[in-house]
Amino acid sequence: MSRSMIPLISLLICVLVSDQVHAQERHIVELSDKRATTFALSRPQDFLSVRSLDRRRRQGISIDSADLPVCSAYIDSIRNIRNVVVLNASRWLNQIAIQTSDVQALKRIRNFPFVKRVTQASFRAVAGRDESDLTEETFTDAPNRSSDLTEETFTDAPNRSRDTKVSALNYGLNRSQIDIHKGAFLHDLGYRGQGMIIAMLDAGFERYLTNPAFDSLRRNGRVLATWDFVAGESSVNEDNSHGANCLSIMAANMPGKMVGSAPNAQFLLFRTEDAASEYPIEEHFWSVGAERADSMGADLISSSLGYTDYDDPSMSHEYSDMNGKNTMVTRAADMAAARGMIVCNSAGNAGTSRWKFIGAPADGDSVLAIGAVDAKGTVAAFSSYGPTADGRVKPDLASVGAGTFVALPDGGIAQGNGTSYAAPNLAGLIACLWQAFPTFTNQEIINALRQSADRYIS
Repeated sequence: MSRSMIPLISLLICVLVSDQVHAQERHIVELSDKRATTFALSRPQDFLSVRSLDRRRRQGISIDSADLPVCSAYIDSIRNIRNVVVLNASRWLNQIAIQTSDVQALKRIRNFPFVKRVTQASFRAVAGRDESDLTEETFTDAPNRSSDLTEETFTDAPNRSRDTKVSALNYGLNRSQIDIHKGAFLHDLGYRGQGMIIAMLDAGFERYLTNPAFDSLRRNGRVLATWDFVAGESSVNEDNSHGANCLSIMAANMPGKMVGSAPNAQFLLFRTEDAASEYPIEEHFWSVGAERADSMGADLISSSLGYTDYDDPSMSHEYSDMNGKNTMVTRAADMAAARGMIVCNSAGNAGTSRWKFIGAPADGDSVLAIGAVDAKGTVAAFSSYGPTADGRVKPDLASVGAGTFVALPDGGIAQGNGTSYAAPNLAGLIACLWQAFPTFTNQEIINALRQSADRYIS
């Protein structure tokens, strides 16, 4: 980690361990202002890294009040209330996530003059629920849940290498998911993600520290930072395997077996998803993760998460909410794009379900919603549909999400199904494309990608 990144870690307040996170109700405290801030727009280097500021300067993006950290005095006032634990704070949305079941404490917080609203964002965890039961990577039947995270299915990978053209990289089994976008052309020109930082927001990266697929990633120090926004700790190695599978699609480097779509990129690995439950608090965690990615100078965000239905139906979204404006996570995703990053998000796996449509944040105006096709370009039946509730075309693009080759935690290769796998495959190649055209803005790259689609209509 560079010296410019180290002070930024202290700006985020995460103080819980995993078992504490599930102990009590969690709430979102929306704040009315940032008047008590000790930071100044004239000194953005106090809260943004040099790399983050460089990204904005290259694209003509100015610093505004949304970039200012949440006022520490407001956080301290809330933290000092008995039976309240502050989890973390979102500067873009100007809100704080807290944990408490104390009714009187909540009443005191609501009475603060700087508090706009307090909303419950999760209940107590379901008794006996085990995160491992929700991971499709265990080769069990997929649970009947709406989250994009939990709907991938696997089959054994064929024990053979595909018949391929000569290339500088020996992709092995996954050559077809690179070739569908002519990715080998970029790789052969030397654009393999060097110098690009991709932030991954997911449910965990189980055994990435020992997975043979990531040997070169670890050896070359290309995991720049990790953080678990759910548990409030730095380790993400023991959590859900979904994120590690997605990471392998970009970062695996096992010549002759599997080489990812951005094999030389650098990564930030952030856990924002609690796979053991589904509540709006995870939208807040996603937002804080995206802000950390921005602060540390990430170029892209690859997210294979989507939000529609929640464990408490009263908290669930309606299709009318998929208008690019309503949900916390979509507003944060569009703010990430407004700060010069490219956000690739899975469209969702609801194509054959009652919901059918994309979820949040794939509905974001500046978010690249990635649908799923197979290696021949045939649309996967499970891939979620557009348009958005306000009539915009979605998904924006598609990549291989049916029969996608992924590396499992032990380094074995399998094929999985899900838009969760389409998003990182394309995100890695987008990083390589942007590497080749570094003077382009994120919107110029996004527009070029949309116009390159085989079904684009001008």
